Amino acid sequence: MQNTDWGKLPFGYFKTEYNVRCYYRDGQWGEIEVSSSETINIHMAATCLHYGQEAFEGMKAYRGKDGKVRLFRWEENAKRMQRSADGIMMARVPEELFHEMVVKAVRLNEKFVPPHGHGASLYIRPLLIGTGVQVGVSPAKEYMFMVFVGPVGPYFKEGFNPVRIQIVRDFDRAAPQGTGHIKVGGNYAGSLYASERAKREGFPAVLFLEAKEKKYIDEAGPANFFAIKGNKYITPKSDSILPSITNMSLMQIAQDMGMEVERRPVAVEELSGFEEVGACGTAAIISPICSLVDRETGQTYEYCKDGKAGPVSTRLFKKLQGIQYGDEPDTHNWVTIL
Repeated sequence: MQNTDWGKLPFGYFKTEYNVRCYYRDGQWGEIEVSSSETINIHMAATCLHYGQEAFEGMKAYRGKDGKVRLFRWEENAKRMQRSADGIMMARVPEELFHEMVVKAVRLNEKFVPPHGHGASLYIRPLLIGTGVQVGVSPAKEYMFMVFVGPVGPYFKEGFNPVRIQIVRDFDRAAPQGTGHIKVGGNYAGSLYASERAKREGFPAVLFLEAKEKKYIDEAGPANFFAIKGNKYITPKSDSILPSITNMSLMQIAQDMGMEVERRPVAVEELSGFEEVGACGTAAIISPICSLVDRETGQTYEYCKDGKAGPVSTRLFKKLQGIQYGDEPDTHNWVTIL
């Protein structure tokens, strides 16, 4: 790893040495297996291929100034994966198995955890898929849970610099009472067309509106939306939005900073009254938004002065990142040191 330019890592796949796997068969989880293979063998009639029985998580490990490696709120990822499994009728991964496999994958690849000070981290991808054979539409009886890792840089190439986001109305990310509140692959597949079109038109991401009335903000494809107005941290509340662990943490930090937190339906008409807006999630932490452009109406909402992130977003970002890397006090016991 001596020749790796840690400060210029993209957010993408990076080959490491090992991944870990575990199989659910005959009603129980088996032993953890370590593999150096980047491929998996599955039956051509596996339910993950035909009926979308697939869920995943995104989390990170961070190296502090002390050289120690830290996990951030892994328990919340484990719980969210269980909710995803319940939502599409897969076998639940027990929290203790989730934790053991994540820790094992990180330790086996510890040399790939970027050094402190480069803004890089080790991305962790837990993946749960239906491997059982079905031709009729039914849940599988067998599943595979695996964890692989790789070092990454910022999700958006701009890093913490503000980005332009496109508001789309002709595509929906998730339906009311559908699967928008769980982390399953189908939600992301449904967002790809609009997202790739936006990239061709000069926007790194899109902001979806809720599917029923198109009156309220849903979320960005890979992240939750938040806004700052006065002393308020405002973020949408909806059953079709994935509960972001990063957003949950930012809400707590905002409260710690003396701000009022509002989690509620956020109407599109409110966009003109916000002082700062951003997208937040594990991959980006916070991506400040300098402008929102409505693709259908052409209306533009501007937020950044001099092309820089707003002061509140900056404070929130630095505080959360500081906790993750061990530079700030972990007052809520969010960090697990390996």
